[in-house]
Amino acid sequence: MGRKKRGRKPTPPEEVELPEDTKANTTDPASQTLKTSNGWKQGYNGQTMVDCDTQVIVAQDITTDANDVQQLKPMLENCEGVNGKRPEKALADAGYWSKANAQLADEQTELFIATTKDWKRRKELREADPPRGRIPKWYGLKERMERKLRTKRGRGIYRKRSQSVEAVFGQHVTRGCDRFLLRGETGAQAEWSLFSATHNLLKLWRSGRGPDSHEVANAIAG
Repeated sequence: MGRKKRGRKPTPPEEVELPEDTKANTTDPASQTLKTSNGWKQGYNGQTMVDCDTQVIVAQDITTDANDVQQLKPMLENCEGVNGKRPEKALADAGYWSKANAQLADEQTELFIATTKDWKRRKELREADPPRGRIPKWYGLKERMERKLRTKRGRGIYRKRSQSVEAVFGQHVTRGCDRFLLRGETGAQAEWSLFSATHNLLKLWRSGRGPDSHEVANAIAG
């Protein structure tokens, strides 16, 4: 017969509910858990504003906010600070939609913002006939935006978004600029600025409006 064990009977530890803002990455506490198309990842939210005709980046920033809805106003101000003026037209996906953002439109900037992420509703809006007649008086900000995007003019303008900013993000991935090597928000901002600067230099060079390779080599060597 074996000896009877002494002491208290072991019990499982109590479950502790962690706060929602708990970080998973202890090597870079400034980073945030972000939801992406490939699942949840630890990192930063890179914001980019791109010229639709040239794919040149006109404004960029880094934020730890997981949501884009608070970034439209800062990016418009960023663009004005860098270029001396706000864009005549600004296109944004549904992540930027809010009534407050819709009210940012003024005589200088016209906004085209998708209003829903629901694919069924988006499909319904795409396939709907262009609106006719006057805008109903009872339409609110969301209904007015959806109506504008359904017009021939609105569809033609918003179509440029996939050819500009979405294409630029794809080019970032192709160049290997889809992850940061430095820790901290300051380091991430420096890298994001470098990605944007080199992207613009490549655009200028390939367009024939930038310096040729010999001049660039001399500038680097000097």
